[in-house]
Amino acid sequence: MSEEAKYPNPVIRNAVKHFKERSEATMKSFEVPEWDTTIWYRETNSFQDQSKVMQLHQSGKVVEALVETIITKARKQDGSKMFNPAERIFLLNEADPEVLVKVATELNRSAVDSYDIGETAKN
Repeated sequence: MSEEAKYPNPVIRNAVKHFKERSEATMKSFEVPEWDTTIWYRETNSFQDQSKVMQLHQSGKVVEALVETIITKARKQDGSKMFNPAERIFLLNEADPEVLVKVATELNRSAVDSYDIGETAKN
């Protein structure tokens, strides 16, 4: 299916193209020596990816929001997700909380997260 057929509205087509180019071009990485791994991530993430994190945070479930951040954003070098949702239980109950906070903090350094999402949600 052509881009024009998929996105008949040219503004939507351009918005999607811009986001896709930006998110694919901004893979970054950091080392997690405690896990003997490198975590890759994109600087930009969709609101869909952020929605569950925001819901958990607004509900006062900060720990769950941190773990959801890791599940949503952590990638392998090829761009595929590092964790699947079923592994949430292991991260919550069997991983070092200090390392989880360190990883989530690094993943939250992205450009999208620098916006005040709470203010945006209020508007």
